[in-house]
Amino acid sequence: MLDVLTVVTAVAALLLAAWCGWAAYRDQPTKDWHFIGMAVVTLLALVQLVVGIVQLARGEKPEQGTTIFVAYLLGSAACVPAAGFLSLGERTRWGSVTVAASGVVLAVLEVRLFDIWGG
Repeated sequence: MLDVLTVVTAVAALLLAAWCGWAAYRDQPTKDWHFIGMAVVTLLALVQLVVGIVQLARGEKPEQGTTIFVAYLLGSAACVPAAGFLSLGERTRWGSVTVAASGVVLAVLEVRLFDIWGG
């Protein structure tokens, strides 16, 4: 795994969580700008998914197993988009809370991916 990409993705996810958490604190739903932030974080997670699959295809192996590594990669790529869709259905502050929670979850998944790979 690329350590820099993992750190950038985790930091971006935490920034998204703080931003949406602030919106929830102010009793606001997710807005267009939040969705742009979600798209950026999702793009980073998708790049990491591609990098991870390419490294596996080249024969590199994670220390704690390929299956769990791929499962975490897929989960990290799907985490923020799933919360984005949920926030579209919940046009209250709780939609912002959902996206904020997904940002924290993605940051934790990034730490776990780093551990699984052998960091």
